[in-house]
Amino acid sequence: MNTFFFGSVVILALLLFFPVSKLVWVLSVRRLERRLGRETTDAERRGQLSRARFLAIFVVLVFSFLFNYRLLDG
Repeated sequence: MNTFFFGSVVILALLLFFPVSKLVWVLSVRRLERRLGRETTDAERRGQLSRARFLAIFVVLVFSFLFNYRLLDG
């Protein structure tokens, strides 16, 4: 594994981070609203956003690594 491989992993992860975090955020807010039976407050939404961003970091890094491993080394 060389510099090009790790560079492509990082670039793909950066490109996927915002769409994936937005998707995770929307799904988690909808699930929370359905569970609570009411609309969420701004503080609850900010909490869900930070949680979604934290989860998205791991999801995009793992996906990017596996995708590039299969594409470039497999």
